[in-house]
Amino acid sequence: MADWVTISSLATAGGTLVLAMATFASVRSGNRAARVAEQSLLANIRPLIMPSRPEDPPVKVGFADEHFVLTPGGSGTAEVADGAIYLTMSLRNVGNGIGVLHGWRVEMSRDLGQVQRPALDGFHRLTRDLYIAAGDVGFWQGALRDPAAPEFDDVRTLITDRVRIMIDLMYGDHQGSQRVISRFSLQPREDGSWLATVARHWNVDRPDPR
Repeated sequence: MADWVTISSLATAGGTLVLAMATFASVRSGNRAARVAEQSLLANIRPLIMPSRPEDPPVKVGFADEHFVLTPGGSGTAEVADGAIYLTMSLRNVGNGIGVLHGWRVEMSRDLGQVQRPALDGFHRLTRDLYIAAGDVGFWQGALRDPAAPEFDDVRTLITDRVRIMIDLMYGDHQGSQRVISRFSLQPREDGSWLATVARHWNVDRPDPR
């Protein structure tokens, strides 16, 4: 004679197991869809800063001490003055979102093949917020004003000797996330100007592809 109590219990357990598996699959699928939607949203506000094009219009850059520089498209400037060094670069945001510049540093190493991301505590904070809209042209500016600092003499030597200057810029989206460090280079030209190029990008808040 069939033990209907046992059969009923097994049937209930089986149904519960099937329901649990279906719930797990549904939750897993929902989590995957949520991650895809989040990545899509982040991609829509992600900036990517590059040098501007040579045909882009020049930008006028003013410093706090009333020093002004006209920076041509695709270029930068590097000037040594009494008690100060002024650096600028014309930039273009080729990403989808507004780019907000956070900080900068000069890389003194001559090794272009360096793959280690610079330490975050070595960056100079910008004295004002600099924004570059998606698909638009903007600029970066930096100044060194302490002649007693070792970095001052090093950068002054690069400028006066007309040697390539490597500059790391840290920036992110308008929400303060998706930070990236991009390594730019100011290459001296024979006419006295400086050509702006970019060599490498590092992700800070996201996995790096390398």
